[in-house]
Amino acid sequence: MLQKIRSNRDPVLSEALKTNSALTTLDLMNNSIGDDGAHALSKALKINSTLTEYNTIRFNGARALSKALKTNLALTTLILQSNSIGDNGALALSEALKINSTLTTLNLQNNSISDNGAKALSEALKTNSTLTTLNLSGNSIGDNAAHALSEALKTNSTLATLNLQNNSISDNGAQALSEVLKTNSALTTLYLEYNSIRSEGAQAMSDALKSSLALNTLNLRNNSIGDKGARALAKALKTNSTLTMLDLSSISIGDKGAQALAKALKANSALTTLDLSSNSTGDKGAQALAKALKANSTLTTLDLSSNSIGDKGAQALAKALKINSTLTTLRLLNNTVWYEGLLAFSEAFKANSTLTTLNLEGNLIKDKLAGVLSKALKTNLTLSTLDLMNISIGDSGAQALSKALKTNSTLTTLNLGYSSIGDNGVQALSEALKMNSILNKLNLWGNSICFKGLPAFSGALKTNSTLTTLYLWSNLIGDKGAQALAKALRTNSTLTTLDLQNNSIGDNGVKALAKALKTNSTLTTLDLQNNLLGDSGTQALAEALKINSALTTLYLWNNSISDNGAQALSEALRTNSTLTTLDLQSNSIGDKGAEALAKALKTNSTLITLYLWSNSIGDKGAQALSAALKINLSLTMLYLRTHSIRFTGALALCEALKTNSTLTSLYLRSTSIGSNAAQALYDFLKTNSILTTFGMWNNSIGDNRSRALSEALETNLTLTILYLWRTSI
Repeated sequence: MLQKIRSNRDPVLSEALKTNSALTTLDLMNNSIGDDGAHALSKALKINSTLTEYNTIRFNGARALSKALKTNLALTTLILQSNSIGDNGALALSEALKINSTLTTLNLQNNSISDNGAKALSEALKTNSTLTTLNLSGNSIGDNAAHALSEALKTNSTLATLNLQNNSISDNGAQALSEVLKTNSALTTLYLEYNSIRSEGAQAMSDALKSSLALNTLNLRNNSIGDKGARALAKALKTNSTLTMLDLSSISIGDKGAQALAKALKANSALTTLDLSSNSTGDKGAQALAKALKANSTLTTLDLSSNSIGDKGAQALAKALKINSTLTTLRLLNNTVWYEGLLAFSEAFKANSTLTTLNLEGNLIKDKLAGVLSKALKTNLTLSTLDLMNISIGDSGAQALSKALKTNSTLTTLNLGYSSIGDNGVQALSEALKMNSILNKLNLWGNSICFKGLPAFSGALKTNSTLTTLYLWSNLIGDKGAQALAKALRTNSTLTTLDLQNNSIGDNGVKALAKALKTNSTLTTLDLQNNLLGDSGTQALAEALKINSALTTLYLWNNSISDNGAQALSEALRTNSTLTTLDLQSNSIGDKGAEALAKALKTNSTLITLYLWSNSIGDKGAQALSAALKINLSLTMLYLRTHSIRFTGALALCEALKTNSTLTSLYLRSTSIGSNAAQALYDFLKTNSILTTFGMWNNSIGDNRSRALSEALETNLTLTILYLWRTSI
């Protein structure tokens, strides 16, 4: 049964921290440290001079921690997120903040802090001169606390970011905060999303923005501000000269609110990003915003996603794009734009010279309607990213876009994922790729492309000289489709990433790809995870790796590779000099396979990361890998999560790590190594000077091993990250 670290064992860890001079991050998440444990750890912090992040302490142990902060001279970031320190804990920390001179970031998100706790922190802010970021999101802070914080900000001159999202601040609290914004010259970022602010609070914010000295980011997302509040904010935007980012998404803005904001944009000369997504803005609101874009010269990003904008609104926006010379990103996903709107955009693209990103995902564009957009692409000279994901353009739509791609000279990224494209559509795209000389990333995942369309695509890849990234995962490619792509890889000289995961590709298809890898000299990443690959296909890949000199990353996760396949790969690794990452997790590799891989590691000098999670490796396999680690000079990360490694295997790893000079990360999650093996691992940590990350969560170590760990930390000079989640120490 898995247990947790408890208070009576924490003093042992704290003793180690007093003298340790290397550990910078200590993660004790999901344990049961109470007041006594926090008290012990706090004593260590009084002396420790290197620990810079502290995550996580529970309950009112924050009181003890605060004592340490009064004398600690190194801690800059304190993360107590998702605990239950409550008001008493916040009170204790506030006392420390009055004295502490190093802490710059304090994260108290989700800690059951109410007004009393926030008031105490506010008092500390009046004298504190170092804290720049305070996160109080996800608590129970109301208007009284908002008043207290505003009083503190009248004198505080260092706090730059205040996060109060997801609390219970209403109009009254917003009014208090607004008052201080008129005079405070340090606060630049204020998060108030997910509160209970309505139009009156927005009115107060508006008054503040008219004279604000520093605020450049304001997030009011998911409040109930409505059109009335939007109109108030709009008045402020006419004269405000500091705000550059305003998030008004999900605040119930309709056409009237959008119209008011549009008028403000005509005069505003500072705002660069405006998020109006997930509101109720329709065509009239979009039309007003379009008029503003004709005059505005600073806005670069406008998000109108998930509204009710149809063709008329799209037509107006399109006309604005003919004149506007600053907007670079327009997001209109999940609206109701159809034929007329697209036709207008098509015309606008002929004249617009600044828009680089257009997202029309989830609109009503279908089949022949995509042809309208393709006309624009034939002449447009600036658009580099076009996202049509989740739009059922089908084969005819893909055919229309393909015509544009033959002549377009700017589009570098095209997203057609989940667009109902089949073989006819991919054949048309293939013809375009033969002529296109600019597109470098094509996303076709989640369509209905099967082997019939792949021969044409293969033909295009043989001559295309620009495409570097191709995503085809979750189609119907199968062995025949893989065989067709393999033919292209034999001659293609530009593709660097090919993603074929989840395509029912079996051994025959992989064998064809493997044959292509023997001559291909550019592909660096091949993703075959979650297919039907077995040992014979793996053996073919292994043979290819003996010759290939380009591939650096190979993903074979969740296939049917057993010991025989692993043995074949091990043979390849003995001579391969380019592969740096090999992912074999979630296969059927046992001790024999691990032993074979271990032999390869003794001579291989390039593999850096080896994933062996969720296989069937036991002590024998671990012993073999350990022997290899004594000699290997390249492996830096080894993942052995969820295996049957016990005492002898863990002991062997310890012995290996005593002499290994390269491994920096070792993960032994859920390996049942037991307390004796843990003792051996801790002993090795005393002298190891290479390992920086050590993870041993979900094990059954026993009750008395935290002392051994603490002794190791007293002398260890390199370990910076230690994972002990759900471990019985």
